[in-house]
Amino acid sequence: MAGHSKWANIQHRKGRQDAARSKLFSKLSKEITVAAKMGDPDPEKNPRLRMAVKEAKSVSVPKDVIDRAIKKSQGGDAESYDEIRYEGYGPNGVAVIVEAMTDNRNRTASNVRSTFGKSGGNLGETGSVSFMFDRKGEIYYPASVGDADTVMMAAIEAGAEDVESDEEGHWIYCADTDLNEVATALEAELGESETTKLIWKPQTRTPLDLEGVQKLMKLVETLEDDDDVQNVTTNFEASDEVMQAYSES
Repeated sequence: MAGHSKWANIQHRKGRQDAARSKLFSKLSKEITVAAKMGDPDPEKNPRLRMAVKEAKSVSVPKDVIDRAIKKSQGGDAESYDEIRYEGYGPNGVAVIVEAMTDNRNRTASNVRSTFGKSGGNLGETGSVSFMFDRKGEIYYPASVGDADTVMMAAIEAGAEDVESDEEGHWIYCADTDLNEVATALEAELGESETTKLIWKPQTRTPLDLEGVQKLMKLVETLEDDDDVQNVTTNFEASDEVMQAYSES
């Protein structure tokens, strides 16, 4: 399986990082505004906001941008966003979950449907692929925090369910409803994590060759370029050789 961090590095090498930077900042700002509007504007009292702020900081969103997004939620003119999940199949039958936040459902649905169609995929009903994923909390620490055994013990103590470690870092998984509690317990033991978020974790994966990865990534990147789309999750896997070839293509 292509490691999580390896995939981030490949995106970086392909030059998408800079091009997508301002788009990413605006998506994270939107999540912060919505989280603050739905709960308390103080991240210490609002777990969802705390996670959104942490995620923003992990990609170097400036503090004034974060503060502005929180402030925006308290104004009477704060936009109202609906959170919607779209599900479907990409090329080669890869399952795709698209999470969106929109002020215009018709526009977003039309854009997402069209993107799937143009990329050789099919948009399905809600629930058509999410049964193949588990909703989990994911907490990431770099390898420098400790060896696999140290992190595994800390994770068990904190109430986590699973840990995946490699030479680059540690991914700790827990029940979605336990994320705030587990993250707080781990923080006391290992210090602040690099990221803490809710994810869709595939139960099984669909293997792809180089051509398959190229087709799928065209779909994923087009979806991610849509201002209404917050996250795109797939269940593909590919060998290190295929991912290396993709990064150089």
